[in-house]
Amino acid sequence: MDLELRHLKTIRAIADAGSLTKAATALGLAQPALSAQLKRIERAVGGELFERGRHGVRATALGEFVLARARVVLPAVSGLRDEARRFAQAWQDGTGFRLGGTHGPLLGALVDRLATAYPGARVTTHTSWSERDIAARTAAGTLDFALIGTCGASAPPEGELLVWREVGRDPVFVMLATGHPLAGHQEIDLGMLADEAWTDVPGDGCFADCFSAACARAGFTPSRVYETDVSSCVHLVQVGRAVGLCRATFPPTPGLVTRPLAGTPLYWRHMLGWHPAAPAHDTAATVFAQARAAHAEAAARSESYTAWLAAPSPQRP
Repeated sequence: MDLELRHLKTIRAIADAGSLTKAATALGLAQPALSAQLKRIERAVGGELFERGRHGVRATALGEFVLARARVVLPAVSGLRDEARRFAQAWQDGTGFRLGGTHGPLLGALVDRLATAYPGARVTTHTSWSERDIAARTAAGTLDFALIGTCGASAPPEGELLVWREVGRDPVFVMLATGHPLAGHQEIDLGMLADEAWTDVPGDGCFADCFSAACARAGFTPSRVYETDVSSCVHLVQVGRAVGLCRATFPPTPGLVTRPLAGTPLYWRHMLGWHPAAPAHDTAATVFAQARAAHAEAAARSESYTAWLAAPSPQRP
């Protein structure tokens, strides 16, 4: 006899009830039938799972071992079933584009392009600072596409479940107040900012570690890093409280300028992901093309990025 999930449920029910009589009642079985089933299960696993006594049953060492595994397996299978149902239901609710993204300049542009190209389709968004959250929701079927970023060559999350395509690859720039002494420079060496406080949006990738490593190579440790939302980052830069890190596609913003870092010590990859078994796969090529176009438009709007790209020998990532 092969051990099945229903057998694990039976073992768990007996352990929880503490007696075969109570477990039989909970399972809707006659006690003799439950006793016979338990014997078959014990033969399948190779030993007794419970010691029988006047006051009920108690798990043996083998029983405790099997129960420990059952209490991991059963919730996992239940969670898988629930996620699969949500995944299937999501594609029965109608057509449209459910986009997830981290905070960046491309999500709004992608929404605009899809809404223009498909005026009858419903486009919805979900944003989070967590790349892993966005990827997990896409893997679970509650989002159709994930538009996230990864630092350098690091792999995007949920790589075994999702298909990922690189939308664009940008250098990381620095944001300065327009009145900053270095604002007039065309390029800034990271070491020239050793005495500055910094600001950036949070994330659960490796960007913070990569930034710290780049600073160490430049000969300093950042004195302070404010991790906050985009609007607060912009404000801190505008008032001169900090300098900021941003993608080169960061849109023109009053009160600040963006400048490339010499040698491109950091770069950022914009990634689009989807589940290959989901209906979204059928529109993935179109969404990817629209995301690429949104990235090109964002790059063209940034004078500093355009100048960097046009330089004779830019140090491309």
